[in-house]
Amino acid sequence: MKNIDKSNSKLNRSSTLLLFLFLMGCTGLTLGTCLGSTGFEIPWFSHDDLISHQIVWEIRLPRSIGALLAGALLGLSGALAQGLFRNPLADPYLLGSASGASLCVAITMVMFDEFSNPWLYRLGLNGAAFFGAMIAVLFTLLLARGMQHTLRLLLAGVIVGVVLGALTSLVTIFYPELLPNMQSFMLGTTNLMSWSSVYFMVPVLCICIFVAWILSRAVDSMGLGEATAISLGVNLGLYRVLLILTLALATGVSVAQAGLISFVGLASPHLVRSIVNVTFKKLMVFSALMGGVMLLYADLAARVLISPREIPVGLLTAVFGGIYLIWLLSRHKVSNISSNSSSNSSSNSISNFNSSKASNL
Repeated sequence: MKNIDKSNSKLNRSSTLLLFLFLMGCTGLTLGTCLGSTGFEIPWFSHDDLISHQIVWEIRLPRSIGALLAGALLGLSGALAQGLFRNPLADPYLLGSASGASLCVAITMVMFDEFSNPWLYRLGLNGAAFFGAMIAVLFTLLLARGMQHTLRLLLAGVIVGVVLGALTSLVTIFYPELLPNMQSFMLGTTNLMSWSSVYFMVPVLCICIFVAWILSRAVDSMGLGEATAISLGVNLGLYRVLLILTLALATGVSVAQAGLISFVGLASPHLVRSIVNVTFKKLMVFSALMGGVMLLYADLAARVLISPREIPVGLLTAVFGGIYLIWLLSRHKVSNISSNSSSNSSSNSISNFNSSKASNL
């Protein structure tokens, strides 16, 4: 009887969280069409105003949807990284993708002129960021000599990130005129989002969620330990390859469209776990929704705090994320955070495996 009440309570909390995030997302998208550099205005009733119509449909709405999608990709990446490394403090940028994207963006800015063809220049920056993120992950895998050892993979990612970050700084030293544009990319921005960005991120997000959904049972098994996962028939090498490719794809696309956004990928799974205790299959969905809502409201705050100027959205997420982590550390010790998260993951993994085993019987 107690188990039934406990499962019903968990289901109610999950449903409540899902409904809350959905309503917050819809409210944020509505506010996104009303908030701009001129303050708050309701543009839906000005049907004859062609300029207001263009501002809403060509600037504000794609920017808001783009922020939601980029945050969802980062939230999903954070859940994947923490599931892959079995560490609640893991970040989507641990494999060096951020440093690789920054280096390729800096090189692209040196090679191409922004004013000759702005659209081609922007497309080149997006492609360079995505290509750089993928190349950095590839270097990490080569340095780690595969994906058999999680600790070696983690250390290789840190090394690649430091080296590529140093190379990026070296490029900006030789070409100091890049600093304003590089600062915009490094601090993160959503003011360049367009419908093409939305059309690009939607299928990528769907693919990443689909792959992560398929791999969720394996991630739950890996949470019990590598030896236990192997005894349960999990092909660790294959699943690690798929997880890393999905993580790199989601992170690379988000970085290409919005620059380097801090703390969203790290904080989103933490916030979900603090509210409801779920298996990885639900955690990745909730983390994606939480990340999207976080970045969307950070974008709204960036528009209005010092209007008509804007604060880089990555700066706001870093401040809010840092405040959240400071509050988290003031309540718990780091070891307690890690042990609680791992114990929750293990209990969820055991229950998930037992339920799948029962369904097979």
